[in-house]
Amino acid sequence: MVASSNPTVRKRRLGAELRRLREASGLKSTEVAERLMVSQPKISHLENGRRSISPRDVRDLCVIYGVADQEVVDSLMRMARECAQPGWWNVYGDIPQSVYIGLEADAAAIHAYEPLMIPGLLQTPAYAHAVIGETIPRLTAAQAATRLRVRLRRQYRIYDPARPLRLWVVLDESALRRPVGGPDVMREQLEHLNAMSAEPHITVQVLPYTVGAHPGLSGQFSILGFAESPEAVVYVERFTSDLYLERPSDVRHYSVMYDHLQAQALDPYSSRGFIADATKAYINAASRP
Repeated sequence: MVASSNPTVRKRRLGAELRRLREASGLKSTEVAERLMVSQPKISHLENGRRSISPRDVRDLCVIYGVADQEVVDSLMRMARECAQPGWWNVYGDIPQSVYIGLEADAAAIHAYEPLMIPGLLQTPAYAHAVIGETIPRLTAAQAATRLRVRLRRQYRIYDPARPLRLWVVLDESALRRPVGGPDVMREQLEHLNAMSAEPHITVQVLPYTVGAHPGLSGQFSILGFAESPEAVVYVERFTSDLYLERPSDVRHYSVMYDHLQAQALDPYSSRGFIADATKAYINAASRP
């Protein structure tokens, strides 16, 4: 059993393995919680990878599940110890979206739909600075600076030559037309977006207003896939409590939605032309006195 270097993903994989062992033993989570004298939600959080687990708890669970292979037990306990190791984002303190950042760092592919803004992985520093400063009320200068550093550090993932991220983005036309930070910031951002969309591992499609109603009207979402796991995760960003959907039925629902969005959007070549035309509007706006 090979563990990823990412603590967030390790917790998910360890939780999934513990859930598999519990189901194979025929025990319900309530029965396991009763034997360990803990709450049933704790068992659920452990199996969903949303809570760390100690090697001792792993050992106790293996006893309850009747795991006789000591190599399996040792491997799971080793993974539990590795879960305690911090990810790069932990040096920035208690930051929002830390769970998502951990998943993003290990994802092999991300399919994202963005109705209102350019996604964080493709934002320029000036655009990201404007988004953070103008969308989060009562944010201190220090907090804004930390969020900006984290956002730009996340972008290292798409430049990793050994493990390039397959990024596919469907953008609503609104994301191109909303003048975040002013004409000069938008011109630079859209030029950067078009340059990045020409990379072989990045695809950008624009969903123009003329499409009318479409499945993405309900809001932003991303589907993250992983090289070492067939299980994908749907991420739905919210202002306070983000959603992480892992049930196969939920993932299929959002995957079908994304297929429809891709089909309705302009093809990648036409999208680059559309973005170039939008860029000209900001160039003209910036040139006006």
